[in-house]
Amino acid sequence: MKENIKKLIRVFPRKTKATPIDALAFYDVPPLLFLPPADEVHVSCTFTWDKPKAEYLADQWNITGLPVKIGGVAYNSDSGIFVAGKYLRQGYTITSRGCPNRCWFCNVWKRNPDLIELPIVDGFNILDDNLLACSEKHIKSVFDMLQKQKQKAEFTGGIEAARLKEWHVELFQKIKPKQIFFAYDTETDYEPLVIASKMLREAGFTRNILRCYLLIGYRGDTFTKAEERLMRVLQLGFYPFAMMYRDDKNVVTHDWKEFQRMWARPALIYAIQKNMR
Repeated sequence: MKENIKKLIRVFPRKTKATPIDALAFYDVPPLLFLPPADEVHVSCTFTWDKPKAEYLADQWNITGLPVKIGGVAYNSDSGIFVAGKYLRQGYTITSRGCPNRCWFCNVWKRNPDLIELPIVDGFNILDDNLLACSEKHIKSVFDMLQKQKQKAEFTGGIEAARLKEWHVELFQKIKPKQIFFAYDTETDYEPLVIASKMLREAGFTRNILRCYLLIGYRGDTFTKAEERLMRVLQLGFYPFAMMYRDDKNVVTHDWKEFQRMWARPALIYAIQKNMR
């Protein structure tokens, strides 16, 4: 409890849409000459390939004389609790941790082998690892919270299509979300995505709201195979969002980077789906 009332400088190896933007948040920089008053420095690292940069930053911030701690998802050091605005931008929230699935490419289940439902903290953007794996009571409580927010709800953590049920769709209809991200990571995800597409489209959801993360660039993948999967997603009524597979060394070829960038550009994807009509 004491840690929550300390003034914490948080340092991040990279800036994303989800990282905080307050005066005590810093990105990929050594300490400045004049710093706001603080009690500790926390270097927070999300991606394993950013660990060398995070450790460099922690070393640099030691010159402030403040206690410096390093941790985050990349170090499997989640405390289990969620504090709004601490390591995520205000409005982003996590209501559960962990996932019962054992996907080969994912470290979530290695960090949290058991699904843990957390106290629900206000926010409009849900980042849970697998929200629909939670109990019905918890899920309904999350949607009750979302209905009270000023901003439209967003589910950018990813929804597992295989767990989608009619009562979930009814909850989505009730809150009218801005966007819902699903996931198509392996071939076993495709048939559930087909069923989810039918359920959601019959409920009135359009491509403007439905999104789908799609894993590309893993061993054995090719540009042709990846493009076929991306086109499948478009045909189902989702906007695909290509996610590059990265191992701990973060080795990605230039060609795959360019391919991923192309399939993460909304204007280009819109043009492709327009020509499909």
